[in-house]
Amino acid sequence: MIHSHASRPLLTAWRSSMRVEATDPSLPEVHATVPVPAGGLWLRRMLAFIGPGYLVSVGYMDPGNWATALAGGSQFGYTLLSVVLLSNAMAILLQALAARLGIATGHDLAQACRAHYSRPVNFLLWLACEAAIIACDLAEVIGTAIALNLLFGIPLVLGAIVTALDVFLLLSLMSRGFRYIEAFVVSLLVVIAVCFVIQIAAASPPVAAILAGFVPSPAILADPAMLYIAIGIIGATVMPHNLYLHSSIVQTRAYRRTDEGRRDAIRWATIDGTVALMLALFINASILILAAAVFHDSGHTGVAEIGDAHALLSPLLGFGLASTLFAVALLASGLNSTITATLAGQIVMEGFLRLRIPPWARRLLTRGLAIIPVIVVTVIYGERGTAELLVLSQVILSMQLPFAVIPLVRFVSDRKAMGAFVIPGWVAILSWLVSGIILVLNFKLLFDTFAG
Repeated sequence: MIHSHASRPLLTAWRSSMRVEATDPSLPEVHATVPVPAGGLWLRRMLAFIGPGYLVSVGYMDPGNWATALAGGSQFGYTLLSVVLLSNAMAILLQALAARLGIATGHDLAQACRAHYSRPVNFLLWLACEAAIIACDLAEVIGTAIALNLLFGIPLVLGAIVTALDVFLLLSLMSRGFRYIEAFVVSLLVVIAVCFVIQIAAASPPVAAILAGFVPSPAILADPAMLYIAIGIIGATVMPHNLYLHSSIVQTRAYRRTDEGRRDAIRWATIDGTVALMLALFINASILILAAAVFHDSGHTGVAEIGDAHALLSPLLGFGLASTLFAVALLASGLNSTITATLAGQIVMEGFLRLRIPPWARRLLTRGLAIIPVIVVTVIYGERGTAELLVLSQVILSMQLPFAVIPLVRFVSDRKAMGAFVIPGWVAILSWLVSGIILVLNFKLLFDTFAG
């Protein structure tokens, strides 16, 4: 089949100028392995594309997000719900762009960067992304260790070491097929959602106050303390490695590699990602609502750490299972992050460096780099030290964000790269605006963190 010059894949369009040799597909072991029905009911096609968005949504409800949502709800009630909504809308837009890039070009964001940028720039981009993945893994180790401590009394140091064993879980799922990974992730997301539904029902927050919280308030800009938490919520929302991840895993679907097939795949992938991130919105909003209803309304406005929230939930709610459900949701969130961090690590390593190492070795290396600082800090500073380390992991993630957002928006706005699938002008303007807002707020957060 002959395609027009405008719709040629990304690497084809750049090959002559960048001298890039042919590359393997992204995540070759699962590439185009999920069947997509060629016809029939639209529902069957939609179900075939459901999955990647939920893997991506995991990064939007990690322990770093929990900490900022807890602080926002306990200090300022429901006011910052509008910020949670805004940050989620920004995430939906950027993830849709990442999915479009992967489907339209047949290459993930790391491969696109390798094709377009020089070798030194690519190496720096890879280092930045690896730092983000280790920071994400750090948050997961801390969250999982805290959850194991809250549920079973396992010391934090031992809990951090135990998290290394999840490599065997991932390898088992990968050997069975990508659909098993998606099913595992979705199952744990359902567990998290059910835990919060029960807790919210027990807290019985006022519906009118919740709805009012979703309306932006001028007080957010007027109050420096509230603005700081708002920036933290936005800064902790968009995960840089998620953009690399989404651009790759959408290619696990065996859609037709034609313009028509790609257009159809982009539509369903966008729906999948949007619905999945709405679930992430529900989880993050639930944490803030729970903190507002239980802590803020009872005068406990200083609750900002996961351990404190767990200790106070059951006594204040008068519901014995509340604290347990909170810890179960935290454990499920930590286990889920295992999948996304490993896949993202494989994607960026293969995309930027064309270096492939066994998944178990990759997993143990990444997890080892995350476990060591957790153990050292816990031994020296105790539980409070891990809370500070959790904040630091979010700062590191914020620092890496420009290295993913700017290349992504640049690529999907480039007609030479995207051909018929280039985003419309108004979407490009909106994307650059959103990217600018996120970057400015992240830099502000970094400045306040180091200056304060």
